[in-house]
Amino acid sequence: MTKKIISASIIIMIICMGINLYCYDIYADWGDTIDGVMNGADKFLDKGKDAPVSEVNLKNASDDIFTIVLGIAMVVSVIVGMIIGIKFMVASIDEKAKVKEALVPYVVGCAVAFGAIGIWKLAITILSSW
Repeated sequence: MTKKIISASIIIMIICMGINLYCYDIYADWGDTIDGVMNGADKFLDKGKDAPVSEVNLKNASDDIFTIVLGIAMVVSVIVGMIIGIKFMVASIDEKAKVKEALVPYVVGCAVAFGAIGIWKLAITILSSW
């Protein structure tokens, strides 16, 4: 049980780091001097003055995150479904009952994941029409 929690935590951290690297620009200069750091800070502050948060930028960011989350959910659900299907095909009669029991959380998880993604997209669509 603890191995599953640790592996799930590691996967979530890797996904968060990937999203973080994808979404944010780095303005700090990697120089050894304080002037490089200050120049990076000035670039960051100037970027905020030139490009305020707009609806278009927020919609684009939301669409990008939506696409990433939907892709991850689809890949995970297909892989887990394939594993459950293969286990069911090669299992004996007693083991098939256990595999069928594992199918219930799989279906509920898929419904929750894709339902949440659908609600998110619906909310974004409705709120963007205002």
